[in-house]
Amino acid sequence: MKLPEIKLVSLQPEVPEEAGHWSEDDEMLVFRKVVGMSPFRPMRRCKQALPEEDCFRILENARRGFLSVNGDGGYPYSVPVNYVFEDGKLYFHCAREGHKLDAIRACDKACFTVLDEPEKEPGDWWYHVKSVICFGRVGIVSDERERMDRFRSLAGKYFPAGYDTETDIRRNGPKAEILAFTIEHISGKAVREK
Repeated sequence: MKLPEIKLVSLQPEVPEEAGHWSEDDEMLVFRKVVGMSPFRPMRRCKQALPEEDCFRILENARRGFLSVNGDGGYPYSVPVNYVFEDGKLYFHCAREGHKLDAIRACDKACFTVLDEPEKEPGDWWYHVKSVICFGRVGIVSDERERMDRFRSLAGKYFPAGYDTETDIRRNGPKAEILAFTIEHISGKAVREK
C-alpha cells in the first residue's frame, strides 16, 4: 500500500545564512508555540516531580548552582556560581568581561540548576537527592541602587559575620556586574538513587 504524499509546510522563517543556523529543534519550538504549547517540555518522570514551593525552598537554601548558557561556537557553557534567590529572581555577580558575560550578551536564554543536600535514611547506603532546574533569561542589572542591594545580599549569604562588606563592595563593586535571572519555567525532581 502506498501512502499519500503529504505536503509539509516549513516553519522556518526566512533567515539570511549569516544570521545563524536553523535546526529541527527550532522548528519544534515554533510548532509548540503555534499550537499553544509551552516551549518547555513536561517532566518525563512526573511521579518524581517536586511541588513548586519545594523548588523555591531549595533555591533559597542551596549554596551554589550551575548557570548554563549558549557558549562559544554553539557549545553549552556551564559554570558554578554563588547566587541569591530574592523577589522571585536569581542574582549572580561576575566580572565585567569574560566568557559568561559574552554568552549572555549574545543570547539571554539560560538554564540554572541546583542540588539540595543529599539525604540518607538510617540504615541505607544510598542517597535521596532533590534538584531544581530553572529556564529563563539573564540580564545585567543597571540600576545602581538595585546593584548595591544585590551585592549586599550576596555578601550576607557568603561572607562571615563581622566581615566589612561595605568596604569590600566599594573596592570590588566597580569591577563586577550583577546579573538577574528571570525564571520562565521551573521544575524540581526527587530521586532515590536505589
